[in-house]
Amino acid sequence: MSELSNLVVDLDERFDVAAAAPAGIELGAASIDDATLAWIDETFGGWWSSEAFAGANVVARRAGRTVGFATYDARDFRYAWLAGAAREPGTGIFGPFGVAPDERGGELGRVLLHRALAGLRERGYSRALIPAVGDERLIRFYADAADARVAERFEKRALMGPRVRALVMASGSGTNLQAVLDRSRDGSLPLDVAAVVVNVPGAYALERARAAHVPSIFELPWRRLERTRAEYDAELLEVVRAENPDLVLLLGWMHLLGEPFVRAFPNLLNVHPAFLPLDPARDDVGVPDGSRIPAFRGAHAVRDAFAAGSAWIGATVHVVTPATDRGPVLARKPLRLLEGESQADALARLHPIEHELVAAGIRRWLYER
Repeated sequence: MSELSNLVVDLDERFDVAAAAPAGIELGAASIDDATLAWIDETFGGWWSSEAFAGANVVARRAGRTVGFATYDARDFRYAWLAGAAREPGTGIFGPFGVAPDERGGELGRVLLHRALAGLRERGYSRALIPAVGDERLIRFYADAADARVAERFEKRALMGPRVRALVMASGSGTNLQAVLDRSRDGSLPLDVAAVVVNVPGAYALERARAAHVPSIFELPWRRLERTRAEYDAELLEVVRAENPDLVLLLGWMHLLGEPFVRAFPNLLNVHPAFLPLDPARDDVGVPDGSRIPAFRGAHAVRDAFAAGSAWIGATVHVVTPATDRGPVLARKPLRLLEGESQADALARLHPIEHELVAAGIRRWLYER
């Protein structure tokens, strides 16, 4: 559906007594570990783990395996749908919330909802806001389970704001560029790709840009024997700045950008072929099976993962900062490697994940700008 609804629940005495856990389910509260955050990304995609990381949580496990979660009181997000009823005094935020596919249809969802709403009441809130519900079946579920009622309705497209002038920087075949061009054309992303910059001569991203009739296309290789790094970076900055983009997307861009460039474009997003930690200070990250792997920052993340014998790779869309691959995470997803899988085969499975994450990261940026 094209609408999103904000629901409200009065946090009355119904939520003073904790709902009983279903048989075989163990419920834990408050903190959340990296393995559960990674499970959220693997199971649901998008950016829910960022919100779970920033809030309190109820986590459900069966025989030690995570099967559901509900987040409450996640703070400091600037989503467009939080500008109205969410700001009224005494209102706490519920969500995100999810149950493993094989556990749906039972009581677990209701129990997680009740426990999280009770957590909000315990923190002193008098009502809960359940934001951005886009499915009428979910609206009916919340109404039946917690007497939730619709407080606001929004058009998804309006929440994204006016169309954005975007510039894409790429170095290779441009499959992520193509995904963005396709979504811009079908209207699912309100972007106008006004320019494409490619730094590898003959890269297929150039052909994709020409076929899409991108207005400005630049082939800017750094010829190391002819000019210094500083000279090249200065030209690159000048070219991009002249296009006056609202948003700059690094989609397979393989040249490390200098600090002056990063500072010049605060709305600068990158897709990185590794599962990065939500905490930018960490150099390792938890994955769904409970193990930890290196963060694999840098230009050869997939190659480095294979060299290290990692059982996992992944992809992350993040805001670019002067610290390489340490900017705030917008969306991410892990990918378990198959036994005996080659690097080429793993990349083939990773590319569609990157395409979806790029779209999710851009949507989140649009909703929060």
